[in-house]
Amino acid sequence: METPGSQTSLHRANLERVVRAVRMAGSLTQAEIARATGLSAATVSNIVRELKEGGTVEVTPTSAGGRRARSVSLSGDAGIVIGVDFGHTHLRVAVGNLAHQVLAEEAEPLDVDASAADGFDRAEQLVKRLIATTGIGQDKVVGVGLGVPGPIDVSSGTLGSTSILPGWSGINPGQELSARLGVPVYVDNDANLGALGELVWGGGRGVRDLAYIKVASGVGAGLVIDGQIYRGPGGTAGEIGHITLDESGPVCRCGNRGCLETFAAARYVLPLLQPSHGPDLTMERVVQLAREGDPGCRRVIADVGRHVGSGVANLCNLLNPSRVVLGGDLAEAGELVLVPIRESVSRYAIPSAARQLSVAPGALGGRAEVLGALALVLSEMGDSTLLDTSASAGRPSGPRSASRAAAEATTGAFI
Repeated sequence: METPGSQTSLHRANLERVVRAVRMAGSLTQAEIARATGLSAATVSNIVRELKEGGTVEVTPTSAGGRRARSVSLSGDAGIVIGVDFGHTHLRVAVGNLAHQVLAEEAEPLDVDASAADGFDRAEQLVKRLIATTGIGQDKVVGVGLGVPGPIDVSSGTLGSTSILPGWSGINPGQELSARLGVPVYVDNDANLGALGELVWGGGRGVRDLAYIKVASGVGAGLVIDGQIYRGPGGTAGEIGHITLDESGPVCRCGNRGCLETFAAARYVLPLLQPSHGPDLTMERVVQLAREGDPGCRRVIADVGRHVGSGVANLCNLLNPSRVVLGGDLAEAGELVLVPIRESVSRYAIPSAARQLSVAPGALGGRAEVLGALALVLSEMGDSTLLDTSASAGRPSGPRSASRAAAEATTGAFI
């Protein structure tokens, strides 16, 4: 029996520290593990040998700083994680292993607003199909990360605003998908997952305070404060799209007038160009035309950038982030949208906050949210489970409580 402070419990704690460091980074050399955990090189060496013999980790020769080293990663048999991203017009699913490798990934068009049941049916089918393509048994799935385009009520687990997804009223997305797949599901909104993806593997690596701005059918922000996603007590932090820009402006779906969303979201912006560019115009097409020199599309993107920049300036004044990462289709416009964002920040933000801020497009593109969903599972699953499960055993018994969702900067990368 393990007792607090005993040699057995101390050894177990050290094992878990090593496993967690490797799990969050994907792979580390033994020297990097020692630095990350604070354990001595000799202790790390002994623990790695024990974990390798138990089938928990794999060790491969590598080099670091021109010297021979050994790279440690979790065993390919340790389990797989699933990321599911529901957008308003798409469904994207990715399957990854615990060594931070994407084994399969696919996206398909989907009108998520129409029917929650249809969305979950499609997600279940796509998840099972992708798992089958990997040749890994479904019993190896240790958890699923799920992103939805709306705020999640922390206390109930349901979508916080039925005006965003009216067909999902009263639905608990995590419970619904967990019942279908038979594994734990962790849920967050798409902006938070985009922030998590960029923080861990994209444009936010190495940054402790950032905001991920997603401009799509709506406008939202994922906030990272001191290295962790900030959700607020009700789960609605980051609703930057409902900052008021004009009290006499268009009526927003939230009931207020002149919200940022009414000047920047695709549903409000596209009608400005459809009379001259056709009814089937998409934001992706607007960006493409703008990059090709279309004056109307360039003007609209510049206007959107200035409005988004006003919202970013408010974030600067309140939270003083060091980086803003722009996601969604609009990010593909590059400097056409980033320049007006920066100009608005320079005009409206406190000068000291504006000087410290960098504004950049996301590095992960449309994959940010689904990779963030994978990262959510990796940050939530328990290390003790992996230690209790050898390569020949069944799937882990399940991850720890989802109440401890936290984004952590790492050195690994999904490939």
